[in-house]
Amino acid sequence: MDPVTTRPPDPNSPRAIRWEIAVVLLVTFGLSGLSSVLSLVESALEAGALSDQSVAINVPQSALGPIDFLRQLLSVLRLLAWGGLGLYFLWRSGLGPRAIGFARARLRPDVMHGVGLAALIGVPGLLFYLAAVALDLNVTVQPSTLNDVWWRPVTLTLSAIANSVAEEVLVVAWLLSRLRALGWSDNRSLVASALLRGSYHLYQGFGAGLGNVVMGLIFGRYYQRTTRLWPLVVAHALIDIVAFVGYSALRGHLSWLPG
Repeated sequence: MDPVTTRPPDPNSPRAIRWEIAVVLLVTFGLSGLSSVLSLVESALEAGALSDQSVAINVPQSALGPIDFLRQLLSVLRLLAWGGLGLYFLWRSGLGPRAIGFARARLRPDVMHGVGLAALIGVPGLLFYLAAVALDLNVTVQPSTLNDVWWRPVTLTLSAIANSVAEEVLVVAWLLSRLRALGWSDNRSLVASALLRGSYHLYQGFGAGLGNVVMGLIFGRYYQRTTRLWPLVVAHALIDIVAFVGYSALRGHLSWLPG
């Protein structure tokens, strides 16, 4: 007896898109956003000021150095897989890497725009973070607590790159494209993307959530106007590399950096 088969649904039908968005977000940053909300509530209910609490982003995952190194690489691979998931669904809907500005990079303009966006976001972002901590709107963030081993800058750099790929592919290119296919306006899609970006940073505090919403609005609008994803990936990677690697190198040498 032949197996019963059904015609696969149109990946661009409204029903298929809604299911796709729900599943992808629950697997990736949507679930991270819900977890961050719970972390913020937990921090707010703790005794003492919010700024007296701390949270680390890149932490050791094993007391054994080689195992820790391999687990850090697995974390990098997971983030890249998230980005790959977004690219797959975009390709399945008819939007290949070229259509989203993520095929061959235009080296000079993409890098220059990325550096400009990194400066636009990174410098004010640092000042905003320091103000949020001073106003008790943020926990103290430690970008890395990894041990001082030879592979620390390697894994921190790879983590920054993988994080930028996952976030910009999913939160910007994929989500904005799928919401547009549902008939959402550019402004409505932009706000949804920015709020998602802010939600999964709430574990760092209210200031981090608001700061990342602003970043999401700027990055999302840039993408909507240019359809170039490479500059966003470059900018995000530069911001995170400076934060992760720079913090590890300067911790203990600058009084205003958390120890």
